[in-house]
Amino acid sequence: MTVSPAATIMAHFQSLPDPRVDRTKEHRLTDILTIAIGAVIAGADSWVAVERFGHAKAAWLQTFLALPNRIPSHDTFGRVFAALDPVAVAECFQNWIASVVQATAGRVVAMDGKTLRQSFDTASAKAAIHLVSAWASHHHLLLGPVKTEAKSNEITAIPQWLKRLALQGCIVTMDAMACQKDIARQIITQQADYGWALKENQPTAHAEVSTFLDTAVAEGLGRYPYDYHETIDGDHGRIEVRRGWSTSAIDGFADRAQWPGLRSFGRVETPRIIGDHTRVERRYYLSSLPGDEAPPLGAAVRSHGGIENSLHWVLDVAFREDDCRVRQRHADEHFATLRRIALQLLKPEKPAKVGFQIKRLMSDWDERYLLKVLGI
Repeated sequence: MTVSPAATIMAHFQSLPDPRVDRTKEHRLTDILTIAIGAVIAGADSWVAVERFGHAKAAWLQTFLALPNRIPSHDTFGRVFAALDPVAVAECFQNWIASVVQATAGRVVAMDGKTLRQSFDTASAKAAIHLVSAWASHHHLLLGPVKTEAKSNEITAIPQWLKRLALQGCIVTMDAMACQKDIARQIITQQADYGWALKENQPTAHAEVSTFLDTAVAEGLGRYPYDYHETIDGDHGRIEVRRGWSTSAIDGFADRAQWPGLRSFGRVETPRIIGDHTRVERRYYLSSLPGDEAPPLGAAVRSHGGIENSLHWVLDVAFREDDCRVRQRHADEHFATLRRIALQLLKPEKPAKVGFQIKRLMSDWDERYLLKVLGI
């Protein structure tokens, strides 16, 4: 059962530990969090903008916040968010999402990483942060982000993070870099399934599986147990045909015993027809799904694209994430979390068929609408 995300958010963040000593607490942590979330929803992309939002809306904010010393300065916002414990913030975020929606058996949880391009700081030798996100494709909900120091560190961060998620019965998809035996083991341990692409980071497995499947498909797969699924979509003069084959004929795979739960190979072929031109793309997959059920694998592969289109693209276009230059200590990571909270709160709001940019403007223009988004 799904409930309004706004209904419970502040209740879950009230448990967030305050890093300040008592004598320096001029502003309540819950006030700081609420103002920051409201400001980011309404378009703020820096601590100065958050402060200016607070001053512009001070009379309105005082109707539901304590504000014992009025609006915090941008320096206060920056210092507090820089000092907050990222692990505690992530736990509050995940507890909030868990209260909103429960992952459903058979549904896809897509995991993918995104680098915040302007979060590096040359002066302090601080590298740009990389966030790995888990996306519940059916519910269009972010289950939570986790920070890694670099894209290559996804491999070690993901198994530990998976333990925090309720994945039983779900299908977990990831990009090729995360196609690792330890990650497969963790997914199977949590009674979930996986389906992920093989690429050059697994050259031997990729060559073996692609050669086998290309030969088998060319021969009609008649001597192997298999299934086939095809979908056709058309939009704006472009036709996309997606063909999927899967087979449980994996006995000859040299590495079979090393992949926990491995049950099938898959090949997805996507010829894209644009005008008079056709381009064919083929991808190969390892999966713990049965080989005679191509539709689940094909649907999982298709759903994985949702994390790019419904999350990363929105963060870049509507929230201009790659332009944000907040960098102090943990502040960049927390500002990224604020953007993701704002996205989740705005998503259910459907006053009209408008995008996130318009919804953010509406939140700035109309205080009643912003109250509705915040669930206050």
